[in-house]
Amino acid sequence: MPSPTLTSLAFLSALCALSGESVLAQDLTPRSTPQDKPVAIINATIHPISEPEIKDGFVVFDRGIIVGIGPIGTLDSRKVDATWRVIDAKGKHVYPGLIGAHTQLGLTEMQSVRSSNDLSETGTITPELRAVSAVNPDSTLLPVTRSAGELIAGVFPSGGVISGRAGAIRLDGWTVTDMTIRDECGLVVNWPVTRTVNAPWMNQSEEEQRRGTEKNQKLIEEMISSAKAYAAAKAADPKLPTDIRYEGMRTIFAGAPTSPDARDPKPETRLPLYISAQDYDQITQAITLCSKYGLRCIIVGGRDAPLCADLLKRNNIPVIVDGTFKFPKRDDAPYDDAFTLPARLHKAGISFCIASGEETAHERNLPNAAGMAVAYGLDHEQALRAITLSSAEVLGIADKYGSLAIDKSATLIITDGDVLEVTSHVTMAFLDGREVNLSNKQKVLEERYRGKYGVK
Repeated sequence: MPSPTLTSLAFLSALCALSGESVLAQDLTPRSTPQDKPVAIINATIHPISEPEIKDGFVVFDRGIIVGIGPIGTLDSRKVDATWRVIDAKGKHVYPGLIGAHTQLGLTEMQSVRSSNDLSETGTITPELRAVSAVNPDSTLLPVTRSAGELIAGVFPSGGVISGRAGAIRLDGWTVTDMTIRDECGLVVNWPVTRTVNAPWMNQSEEEQRRGTEKNQKLIEEMISSAKAYAAAKAADPKLPTDIRYEGMRTIFAGAPTSPDARDPKPETRLPLYISAQDYDQITQAITLCSKYGLRCIIVGGRDAPLCADLLKRNNIPVIVDGTFKFPKRDDAPYDDAFTLPARLHKAGISFCIASGEETAHERNLPNAAGMAVAYGLDHEQALRAITLSSAEVLGIADKYGSLAIDKSATLIITDGDVLEVTSHVTMAFLDGREVNLSNKQKVLEERYRGKYGVK
């Protein structure tokens, strides 16, 4: 048997390293257990989001559902007995669990390791793909994100022109089924860049770029047109052969008007298209196409959204601001172009939420993204709404999540200060009434090396 070459040894060494890394990457954090007794959080500043904040208030929840909220003086102490768990949060704040509206949590672990990335499917058109089905419940990125107060996330596929379907997950659970709140929130579309690029790294001529843009725009419209015809035919005759790609798009046509002039009967029954679009041209073209086919639309990115405010408001189209820690979009744009985007959208009357815009490993910076928007003109309460209730609305889960109110999910966090301040910490968290373990690899390493050097 010939001796191994240096190349084969290097390959085996790399393979072993990757194998070891995949084992070390498994999340060993204990999972939460179902709520077994009523919980009362008292003497805290409560931020319901849908209502004004309550100084010195309380929240009571049982079996994962909020059953009481208000000023501490309205709490019937006669009902509180030894079977209850009472948390005195004097001097602290209670918020709904933060919601990352646009993430790839669970789909990627280390961007430099290809085998740990499951972000996209092969092909340009893959509407049949559901991102939630690929989520890894043991990702080590989940606990560190939870520890920053983000308990729910929208998970988006990427790649191609029609990437697949986004879903909403809890950031705690043994399996994907445990974690799933909604396995389908809408269809993800990447609108082609409409303006040609003249840069050293671009290897296509302007004419080639234009042809590629026109081809992809035509591809999107043809797919939507064919899918709408399929949905109508399938509704008329359920026995027709099933096409999994068109089947994956049927929900975006549910209850759509039959003609452009017809009244829209139930727009809320249709799932939206999450259309990634930054430029004015992209946004207006995307809205025009959605109006033509009677589709709901949510713009992801929207750096030029303030320039088409009237169009967005007229069509009731919200924007997912994909982060505030960005460079200016154009050479002649103000330095704070991205920082002020949420404030400009709010001033223009456009509905929006704020996503972190970070690489998945840094999704925990979501509250910092909202804090930056406050520093550059956005109202504080509006910034809180942008990472809670507004995010729940764009994901279609606001009936249970995103605010603190009776009969809504007891998904909330307790902090020792303003959640938008980088100096604040999340001290406790509950997801559907279950207390969530806030430990993570980073905290364990901190404790380990503090112990080594005797630092308290």
